[in-house]
Amino acid sequence: MTNVYSFEGVLVFSLLVICTCAYFRRVPKLKQWLLSEKKGFPGIFYKASVIGTRLHIPVALTCMLMGVYVLFLK
Repeated sequence: MTNVYSFEGVLVFSLLVICTCAYFRRVPKLKQWLLSEKKGFPGIFYKASVIGTRLHIPVALTCMLMGVYVLFLK
């Protein structure tokens, strides 16, 4: 189990948020409902979705490497 207060936990949590928001950006109703705000606290999810769509290859590689690390090395 990953601890949120460790560096690995923060990295896993941020990758999950980025990947989830990038998926929400592809679904029209979810995009309109969840990612319409660009400022404030909900703006974090909008920015994460932009990162996930623009940097999809590095994010996917990082997710795979983190999965291997959590499953086999930790």
